[in-house]
Parts: sequence; structure tokens; C-alpha cells
Amino acid sequence: MTDNEKQDRESGLTLNPKYDSNGLITAVVTDVSSGDVLMVAFMNAEALDLTLKTDVAHFYSRSRQALWKKGETSGNILDVVEVRIDCDQDALWVKAKPAGPTCHTGTTSCFYRKVKNGQLESIA
Repeated sequence: MTDNEKQDRESGLTLNPKYDSNGLITAVVTDVSSGDVLMVAFMNAEALDLTLKTDVAHFYSRSRQALWKKGETSGNILDVVEVRIDCDQDALWVKAKPAGPTCHTGTTSCFYRKVKNGQLESIA
């Protein structure tokens, strides 16, 4: 990558995601109302494109090696309000309105435990 290309990626206005060697980019999802972190997942180019076109969060499952629409089976979709990308375009921040619990465990957020004295404590 040339210095001009790097400068454009870091300070320009062209969307040019920097995917990892597996073709994925990290996506942090927060609740647009509360600001709480709901989940962290990964997107490939197709998932990002679908998310931007439909305003519904799509991700790429590393374990299933497949594209998935969040809430497709549960109905707990994430309506996307805004997508931001960090300075070097290798991480996304998705602000969304959740239609229900975000975590597959049924909790509002995947971050329902805190680490305290080397142990886990539920905050849900």
C-alpha cells in the first residue's frame, strides 16, 4: 500500500474496509438508546454490503462458515441506525435498535457477566 493509499484509508472519505486474512472485519454492536455493548461479531464483504443495503445486521459465522442475518430464526433482529468505521478501517461500530434479546442465551447483551476477583459474576 502506498503512502497516498494509506492516507486515503485513514483520513479520506472512501469506504475501504481492511479485512483480515480470512476476509473478515470485527463489528462491535451497541444499543443506540442505551449505548450498551450488545455483541461482537464478524462481517465479510457480503455481510457488510447487506447490512448497509437493508439496515438489518448481517454477520459471518466463523464456526458455520456462513453468512447469517441476526435474528433470522428468533425474530430478534438488529435494526441498524448507523455504522461507523475506525481510523484504519479494520473495525466497525454498529449502532442498532434490538428487537429483543441479542445474545443466544436470551440475555439483552452477550456481555452479561463481569470479572471480579478472578471469577465471573452475573450482571443480568
